[in-house]
Amino acid sequence: MMKHLEKISKNNAKSESLVLLEQVQEKYCFIPNLMSTFANSPVTLKAYLALADLMGKTSFTSEEQQAILLATSVENNCEYCVAAHSMIALKMAGMKSETLESILKGSKISNSKIDALVKFTRGVVKSRGFVDDLLVKEFLAAGYGQQQILEVVLGVAMKTLSNYTNHLAETEIDVPFKEFSWIK
Repeated sequence: MMKHLEKISKNNAKSESLVLLEQVQEKYCFIPNLMSTFANSPVTLKAYLALADLMGKTSFTSEEQQAILLATSVENNCEYCVAAHSMIALKMAGMKSETLESILKGSKISNSKIDALVKFTRGVVKSRGFVDDLLVKEFLAAGYGQQQILEVVLGVAMKTLSNYTNHLAETEIDVPFKEFSWIK
């Protein structure tokens, strides 16, 4: 596949992208390659940052949020996002390594609630929202509700934006995420 998008540095960013990249650097102490790619379109970078902020405000725990973002990225075969969210899940969201391995392998997760969440998320991605009734019933039976159905869709939308961008850009995995590199 051919790389269709380039990274934008602070040196050649449009003024609106420059401001956003500076905010990203302040928040993360570096500018991830994905954000440099999004900087080609200030409105897209702004949209991704807004979606990420909103995802952090959902009713899901940090671990559940990462489970959604990982499950989506695995289904969309995004090596960059799987590496980034694996690091975040383990080092920042308190996810157990066994849970992460199960998400990456597509196997049953010992925590039944997280297992239902991951299965439902995968179902949303695979079916493009035409989720099998049984998966919805299992998700609801695990203790989730209609609010969480929509918040999973929010997470899927956020990750689809980054997953597809990474496919088009062939985004190089940043050094902080390298140890979590993954290939489907």
